[in-house]
Amino acid sequence: MKKIYLFASLLFACVSFGLTSCGDDELDSKSVFDGDKEQPKNELDKWLVKNYLTPFNIDFQYRYNDRLTDLIYNVVPANYDHSVALGIMFKHIWIEAYTEALGEEFLKKHSPRQIQLIGSREYGPNGSVILGTAEGGLKIMLYGVNEFDIDNPRINVDDPYEDAGLSPADLNHWMFHTVHHEFCHILTQLKEYSPEYKTISAGSYHSQDWINLKDKKVQEEGFVTAYGSSEYNEDFAELFSTYVTMSPEAWNMIMTNAGEKGAPLLQKKLDLMRKYFKEQWGLDMDEFRSIVLRRSSEIGTLDLRDLSKN
Repeated sequence: MKKIYLFASLLFACVSFGLTSCGDDELDSKSVFDGDKEQPKNELDKWLVKNYLTPFNIDFQYRYNDRLTDLIYNVVPANYDHSVALGIMFKHIWIEAYTEALGEEFLKKHSPRQIQLIGSREYGPNGSVILGTAEGGLKIMLYGVNEFDIDNPRINVDDPYEDAGLSPADLNHWMFHTVHHEFCHILTQLKEYSPEYKTISAGSYHSQDWINLKDKKVQEEGFVTAYGSSEYNEDFAELFSTYVTMSPEAWNMIMTNAGEKGAPLLQKKLDLMRKYFKEQWGLDMDEFRSIVLRRSSEIGTLDLRDLSKN
């Protein structure tokens, strides 16, 4: 539909300004719409092949491709420098965290086949902000790539109630939490978690009004975040991604706020989750959290502009 609109605009231009200039020009055999033509390989492309595609079969896409995005949203491409920085950080915090905990074969076998970066965010009709999506265990889309400070990346692991709208953007909230959340969806699609988990908060989910709720409020009901209160699959993924990206002190803040009613529910969910990941994937969640937190603290030591050093 977009190409038809552009074509109609060009035709209107010919009618308005004279058919001679448009009709007599020789047509270039090279189409401006040739999106399938392979781009020349730059430094980042070569680095991504070496660090993502070859070892793990992960296609890390940073160039805008409208066939990979939802056309109902207006978004912008990811900046090159931000893509370089995220490629380095994801390798250190996400890929190497899982390989350290479970070995390279785990990620080779179960990782998403594609990660697509988008420069801006998507906003839902209900006012929600779409942080990321996972499609069929094959692709993870990440949004808002252009909104963090490359030279002073901020990763908040200690305050679960920090305002997510602060600038520069908190990478833990907008990126790393999101990729753990979406990867959790991929894993639970491959191996189902206990049906008992789904019964803990049955009848209490906020499928329609979760967008109007605050994390602190829903924690009293046994949900870790407002989005986690929308339905049980999101509940599971939000609990996992929150637990492994926040410090023990931050988790204690959540449990204290949850109080006498919410804390036992959260603990029961966490116990079932620990059992699931240990028995189904061989992953100790507490050991994994220690790895993620250590690697998060090391981001300040990385040169996020120089691929040759990473």
